Amino acid sequence: MEAFIISIGRSLDSIVDLTWIICFGNSLTSGIVLEDFDTAFTNKFYHSHLDDMANINSSAAVAAVSLIARSLYILASDNNDMHSSVLGAINVNTSLVEELMGCLLSCEPDLSCEMVKNYIAPANVCPSHYVGVVVGEPSFKPYLGYVDDVSRFVWNFLADRTSTPKENASSSCSKDCTNEDEHFLPSLNVANHRYVLAYSTRLTFESGTWNVLPPNSSDSMGSVDPVSTESNWNTIGLWVYTIQNGAYDHLILIGGIAVTISAYFMIALARSFITKALKRD
Repeated sequence: MEAFIISIGRSLDSIVDLTWIICFGNSLTSGIVLEDFDTAFTNKFYHSHLDDMANINSSAAVAAVSLIARSLYILASDNNDMHSSVLGAINVNTSLVEELMGCLLSCEPDLSCEMVKNYIAPANVCPSHYVGVVVGEPSFKPYLGYVDDVSRFVWNFLADRTSTPKENASSSCSKDCTNEDEHFLPSLNVANHRYVLAYSTRLTFESGTWNVLPPNSSDSMGSVDPVSTESNWNTIGLWVYTIQNGAYDHLILIGGIAVTISAYFMIALARSFITKALKRD
């Protein structure tokens, strides 16, 4: 694990450059994780109902999304060619980003906008950005007062955008789809997004209480599923995972053997010295 400190950028250069995030000069870097929120915001009403399009730069949001999309492509394809035509072709739908911001960040057009209504029937007019939590016994149709509209919309939106329409699918599970706009998610090869709200797939409800299931070694995703029951608001963090070189393990092994042998000779020498001292007495 390595630690990085990200300083606050200038107002005209606040987006992290793509070449910076992928060119660490270390070929062993295998993954990058950005998490939580940035404490650089000094507005005490940040992430509240007072947030609107006036204090959020849509161009910066588009640039950030493009950065993440291209970084994920580079990590997934193991292609470090910065001048790749495919990399340059990865562009974000600006109008879609602006439409999402209009629906999720303001009370007009709020959650009654056409895009949101295509996926859910919102319970509230103005969007709430508080992370939902597990409340009470799980049911097939939970009480909407305990389910955040934004979370429901985001899940349905991502499932729609990352799934395969039934007319383009060959899996047998598509027979369960009856409407033209229905989608199916047979595996992570088809739906490449895994969305976890404020609860985990490793939580089970038994005998009136919530219990944590042990990790399942056969489920590579589930075994690392986080188990959380409350808001995940926190300072922004950057985790960089590196592939450990085998030479490092060999060095540790040789060092351990050397310490063991040295300790053996030191103990033998000390014992010999003490034995001679006792004989003199």
